[in-house]
Amino acid sequence: MTDDQRSAGAPTLEDVARAAGVSRATVSRVVNGVRNVDPVIQEAVRQAVSVTGYTPNRAARSLVTRRADAIALVVSGAGVEPDAARGDSGTGGPGEEDGGSGGSGSFTAQVFADPFFGRVVTGVVDYLRPRGMHPVLMFAETSRAREEVVAYLRQGSADGALVVSTHAEDPLPALIADAGLAAVLFARPARPVPVSYVDLAHQDGARLAAEHLLGRGCRRIATISGPLDVPAGEARLTGFRDTMARHGHAYIPIAEGQFTQGSGESAMERLLAEHPDLDGVFAANDLMALGACHVLREHGRSIPGDVAVVGFDDSSAALACRPPLTTVRQPVEGMSAEMTRLLLDRLARPDGPVTSVIFEPELVVRGSA
Repeated sequence: MTDDQRSAGAPTLEDVARAAGVSRATVSRVVNGVRNVDPVIQEAVRQAVSVTGYTPNRAARSLVTRRADAIALVVSGAGVEPDAARGDSGTGGPGEEDGGSGGSGSFTAQVFADPFFGRVVTGVVDYLRPRGMHPVLMFAETSRAREEVVAYLRQGSADGALVVSTHAEDPLPALIADAGLAAVLFARPARPVPVSYVDLAHQDGARLAAEHLLGRGCRRIATISGPLDVPAGEARLTGFRDTMARHGHAYIPIAEGQFTQGSGESAMERLLAEHPDLDGVFAANDLMALGACHVLREHGRSIPGDVAVVGFDDSSAALACRPPLTTVRQPVEGMSAEMTRLLLDRLARPDGPVTSVIFEPELVVRGSA
């Protein structure tokens, strides 16, 4: 764009049309995301937009498309109110502190303390940014907050919702489905609802962990499960126990955790007290594995010499652990990007079928096992 053009004011649709050699109407169709435009023409318009420096008027565009060009990224909590949840460490999901108050400030702090949620945000933002869209982060840990999310979507402030639930009894997915709003879930819902989702083959991931510990020669193996009222926690435990049973291990000591480092420490203390001769541990996420490693070192156990430890997620906690953690990789960023793609596809094709995408886990071998 020349100095003369800049001095004349902001570039317009007409400027783009002249640069692309097409009509103003064609430029408008491309800018507003109309799908039935020849790909060659679309590319010519995009290049002209880049050359001229044209920026669409978002307010005017929303009047034409009836879209906000924003997506709600909703982290939804338990299906109980803060007072009812106070002191109940059994309602946890990723990031919940043991015995936390359940208040909104506490819930928000729990979310930001867990590396899982940062990875979700990264995947969503990286997918939306090149498309000129933005996520609006919302928290829905109470019935009032859930009502606010549904109202926000109903009034068109966001075009749809990406929902990350931290509790099996979360009513938000059903509320969104009943309202006929566009949404995609991270993780299979505990109860069937007609909403698309992405998830991991959790049982297969736990199988990889069990086979790796057995392959190292571990014979007295225990597990720190996730919260068993969370589908991922239950599935990882089921996969681990099933694989161990197939290899002749009929009994596996279990201590339930809450997907937090503190709960991993407490669970490891219980397991050591009851089974001091254990030589292998599978923790259902990396934060709990990190806590388990701290306790093992405090008790004078070398890792992996005395006790081999395997985690799950391949999060930043796996690299923070000493030694670095052998873990089952959950490709959270890729899953979040796919969740976002599914939502945009739903917005483009509202009558399309509800679908699911299941990602495959991968064992990442490091120093702990």
